[in-house]
Amino acid sequence: MINSKTLIDPKYNRVFRRLALLTVVTVYLLIIAGGVVRSTGAGMGCPDWPKCFGSWIPPTEVSQLPLDYKEIYGAKLKGEVEFNAVKTWIEYVNRLLGAFTGLMIFATLLASIPYLRSSQPRTFYASLAAFLLVGFQGWLGSKVVSTELHPIMITLHMIVAIVIVFILLLVLTNTYSSKLVPDRVKKKQMIKWVLVAALALSFAQVMLGTQVRESMDIVISKLGYTARNEWVEGLGLSFYIHRSFSILVLVSNALVLYFVHKYIASTGILYYLAKFLMALVLVEILTGVIMAYFSVPAFAQPIHLTVAILMLGAQFVIWSGVAGSKEIVKLTPQEVEADS
Repeated sequence: MINSKTLIDPKYNRVFRRLALLTVVTVYLLIIAGGVVRSTGAGMGCPDWPKCFGSWIPPTEVSQLPLDYKEIYGAKLKGEVEFNAVKTWIEYVNRLLGAFTGLMIFATLLASIPYLRSSQPRTFYASLAAFLLVGFQGWLGSKVVSTELHPIMITLHMIVAIVIVFILLLVLTNTYSSKLVPDRVKKKQMIKWVLVAALALSFAQVMLGTQVRESMDIVISKLGYTARNEWVEGLGLSFYIHRSFSILVLVSNALVLYFVHKYIASTGILYYLAKFLMALVLVEILTGVIMAYFSVPAFAQPIHLTVAILMLGAQFVIWSGVAGSKEIVKLTPQEVEADS
């Protein structure tokens, strides 16, 4: 019987892998741009959607706006009715990058079609899921604007972005499966559960971070962007929970590194990913300290957010590698002695 599953040409697989990697990088750039929008208060830099001040190319100076633009857009601009070209273009570039990201994900979907009839059909289905979700994400973006930055819509927007990252990483890891999956794994189930715990705690920390940001938005609406040194003092209980929760995140990811080193290998992609993960956790904590004790500098906020999503992505890739491996059932005498 002839196998209907075709083999993907290694050269094509390498080209697709590069495209998938570039798409993942583009998504992370979009997350950075979103962080810049939040940190600079440019979320309503364009008060309408999909156009910006009624035009496909936003204005660069107030003279390009109607004389009564304050009356037209004043309510949506939440009192900040004086035109700010910097905030307008920060938000507009964020939208352009979002559109480019959608095109990259569509290109990945088209390039994944040959995988549909291969031994890796989930590469196509994951690409399709990412494309459908990015369309939903675009709709959510319009709702974020129309609801004037409603906290629930912003949080949902963030959750969908994380899911898209995970799906694209799944597409990417499928093409790296031969290199990513280790040959020898001990205590596979335990490692998987440690990774699941680290993922859950890190995701909860990100969600707590969105609550802190929402509290900060309330403080900013009262004090303004010139009173950064007073923002942290006005935050409530969510800030202190978020700060203390970082200890659990640190411990759980340290355990990931320990178990990967002890039960998989001290070399290889997963071990280096686990070391990279710990570096990300430390950078995440450092940027949190900088924001808490140095008046929430604008540069630290997008870094803090991006590193958090990178951290989740690294955890997911390590979990994928471990999940696809075969566990060692019977240890050799040398391994028993080393394990003891």
